[in-house]
Amino acid sequence: MANLGLFSGTKSLKSVNVSFRLPYYTHWGQRLLVCGSEPLLGSWDVKKGLLLSPVHEDEELIWYGSVATPIEFSCEYNYYVVDDEKSVLRWEMGKKRKLLLPKEINGGETVHLHDLWQTGGDAIPFRSAFKNVIFGKSWNLSTERPLGVQNKLDKEDEILVHFKICCPNVEEETSVYVIGGTAKLGRWKVQNGLKLSYAGDSIWQADAVMPRSEFPIKYKYCKYGKAGNFSLETGQNRDLSFDASKSPPRYIFLSDGMLREMPWRGAGVAIPMFSVRSENDLGVGEFLDLKLLVDWAVESGFHLVQLLPINDTSVHGMWWDSYPYSSLSVFALHPLYLRVQALSKNLKEDVKKEIQDAKEKLDGKDVDYEATMATKLSIAKKVFAQEKDLILNSSSFQQYFLENEEWLKPYAAFCFLRDFFETSDHSQWGRFSHYSKEKLEKVVSKDSLHYDIICFHYYIQFHLHLQLSEAAEYARKNGVILKGDLPIGVDKNSVDTWVYLNLFRMNTSTGAPPDYFDKNGQNWGFPTYNWEEMSKDNYAWWRARLTQMAKYFTAYRIDHILGFFRIWELPEHAMTGLIGKFRPSIPLSQEELEREGIWDFDRLSHPYVTQEFLQEKFGASWTFIAANFMNEHQKGRYEFKKDCNTEKKIAFKLKTFAEKSMLLESEDIIRRGLFDLLKNIVLIRDPEDARKFYPRFNLEDTSSFQNLDDHSKNVLKRLYFDYYFHRQENLWRQNAMKTLPVLLNSSDMLACGEDLGLIPACVHPVMQELGLIGLRIQRMPAELGLEFGIPSQYNYMTVCAPSCHDCSTLRAWWEEDEERRCRFFKTVVGSDELPPSQCRPDIAHFVIRQHVEAPSMWAIFPLQDLLALKEEYMTRPATEETINDPTHPKHYWRYRVHVTLESLMKDKELKMSIRGLVRGSGRSCPGETDEQGNKETSFLVLGKQHVTSSEEKISIPKQVNGVPRKETSVL
Repeated sequence: MANLGLFSGTKSLKSVNVSFRLPYYTHWGQRLLVCGSEPLLGSWDVKKGLLLSPVHEDEELIWYGSVATPIEFSCEYNYYVVDDEKSVLRWEMGKKRKLLLPKEINGGETVHLHDLWQTGGDAIPFRSAFKNVIFGKSWNLSTERPLGVQNKLDKEDEILVHFKICCPNVEEETSVYVIGGTAKLGRWKVQNGLKLSYAGDSIWQADAVMPRSEFPIKYKYCKYGKAGNFSLETGQNRDLSFDASKSPPRYIFLSDGMLREMPWRGAGVAIPMFSVRSENDLGVGEFLDLKLLVDWAVESGFHLVQLLPINDTSVHGMWWDSYPYSSLSVFALHPLYLRVQALSKNLKEDVKKEIQDAKEKLDGKDVDYEATMATKLSIAKKVFAQEKDLILNSSSFQQYFLENEEWLKPYAAFCFLRDFFETSDHSQWGRFSHYSKEKLEKVVSKDSLHYDIICFHYYIQFHLHLQLSEAAEYARKNGVILKGDLPIGVDKNSVDTWVYLNLFRMNTSTGAPPDYFDKNGQNWGFPTYNWEEMSKDNYAWWRARLTQMAKYFTAYRIDHILGFFRIWELPEHAMTGLIGKFRPSIPLSQEELEREGIWDFDRLSHPYVTQEFLQEKFGASWTFIAANFMNEHQKGRYEFKKDCNTEKKIAFKLKTFAEKSMLLESEDIIRRGLFDLLKNIVLIRDPEDARKFYPRFNLEDTSSFQNLDDHSKNVLKRLYFDYYFHRQENLWRQNAMKTLPVLLNSSDMLACGEDLGLIPACVHPVMQELGLIGLRIQRMPAELGLEFGIPSQYNYMTVCAPSCHDCSTLRAWWEEDEERRCRFFKTVVGSDELPPSQCRPDIAHFVIRQHVEAPSMWAIFPLQDLLALKEEYMTRPATEETINDPTHPKHYWRYRVHVTLESLMKDKELKMSIRGLVRGSGRSCPGETDEQGNKETSFLVLGKQHVTSSEEKISIPKQVNGVPRKETSVL
């Protein structure tokens, strides 16, 4: 019982007893705790919260606890899972709970709170994607009565039950009822049930005073429309009971979580901003093109448009900057996507002519990155010279500058210094190499001779903001979610590493772990994050990134979400991705290895190079290699010379030899051979602690390992498996639970995580707990033992897609491997026939139908895969539609759709075909209404609509939940 002395100043010293009840299954060593805003519940200090006690009731584990409160008490609270030391292991997602004790409850009474644990999934309807876009009308309902109890009890044998349910999707002139077996609940008749009032924030509530004799009660919630139509919530009846052996409660406050209904499912289209083609663009997609793309999406049945990153990547000043994941600034937008025609309503005639000439010149098959950037900036400078005073003195610009100057000033200064020193490597900037606010203010000073240049960068960002904001608002008004992309890294020569140097480990780089895309991994070259430093201000840099994104997007994709659990870290001198380690991770200690009988650490951690290996790798050239790159430190054993003992040193030395024509074989062949020898190790010694080691990825593939004795092999194999698959799980979970909730709480955008590749066991439970939506690509199944994913078995909390930007399109994938195509046709299509060599429209239709019919919350299709539904759009070679080749570190990101948006808008046949697939799967379509004018939310069964001009027909068995049905022709 709480100390009543805490209630000094209240109306009465007699308290109200508040009893908490929560069903929740815990593991050994875990307990449940309530913590809230008032001192009675710890003032949000979990260590001072109220511990609950568990009781088994039938098959459920129920946690109980009580506290004495003053009358008319109010507070916010939440539940936490803690260990024996009250350290937090898990906490509820979603909004803080509210407790409001009305004045009608007298001192001495007991109030029972019946709560349900709030999961990350429960918070999804409150994200802006649903709150502001999909269910926008529901959230604009007028509040009928404030949250809380309003009735009071008059008789001793009565119980007041306060019903409360969250229902974020309620159409106009539709009400929410609770019905059950009692008179007050309508005897299961909806029209006689208890009508709930809207309390705001999607919460519906009502009070019912019922005699004790009617308990226990079974009940359900339902929606009831003006025309008498109703939809009852799914699942079993809800139960309300109390322990008859104890004094019955007089007040029961129910928090029944979410109204259980058929899960909402939608579809979308994915296309990089640079790949969009319109009649108005200058060689590349532009932000204002999104309005036309939104129109096409709506008419095709899509609620979502997904883009790749759109931040400025102007690091090198050449086509390398086409790589959208290497940000120059995580806040600035890319000038590439600016529509120069929209800069002014009073363009001069010579500027208009220049724009028209550029439009014709740049209208190529692919994006000409360098020419397009140069042209747009040149034109923009001319318009800026004409209108700079008008714009810079406007109230709208002043407001924009005020809201963004924290990142805008450093960005403009960086761009100026980059161009002045002709490099973005800020270590080469003399006294400006090290950032300070004092130096920044001098660079951006209004008194400087170059102030116009600084203002030009402000001007460009301001107009990019206006144009993207216009497109984003247009998408919202039309019921379309605009989904952005959050890159995992930043370029080492970026504004962010200049300004926030302490947040990055500049002596390391990150890449894709081995087997993510290929067995060697890939060095992305991004500096890794200093998470310890970032945590000191509660990850302010990350929170600012998400806040900025939320100005334009209502959903986002977290690139390589595994990086928030652990990152694949490489030494700065690495050029490939194999010789790395996970950060954070628990290394193998020298003492641990010695206990296992492992002693020769130099032998295991240095490249194992013998004369035999040199001869095998380089043939007759081995003596040249040995003389120029090696020292013979033992008879027949070699080590790399100091000037070539890293990959970067080898590459530099080889380049020098090649320029002097000293190489006997191709530079590429020799480099690969030397890199292989350099990576011929078993253990990687920690550069920060020589007594710690990390097992090299796929160490069994090395000849260094093969030449060990059997005992050493067995020990190292066991330790290797433990390091990569068991040892780190709890550490990685803890790391993710520090960072990911901060991201999710930084904005109200809907978050999706790209969880492809080698997935640690801790990842999916954490994503589920936090309400993060995963990604499922059919050709990259997450399940072991499957070559192709089964869409009908996907989890609801996923995005499903037949392909993505990091792999070949559906057409290209189908055509590139005959044997795989046959296996897919047999196991997925369910046909023993020989599959067609080309991915014809009927094949594309089958695959797309599989995905829209999947249980996944979202089915999102690359535009190229949708165009495969019609032969008219299959004239371009399939290989040319690939956006990125992950195995090629210098890939040119330049793909443009070969058909304009205006042309696609005119193609009613294609739009109706796609919309038919979406509607036929039961997914929501923008603007759909029934005969009464209400939005359709029920599942529809429609006839197939299919677009093809092929005279050939193929019989494909339709599948339901992965089981083939009777064969029917799709044409």
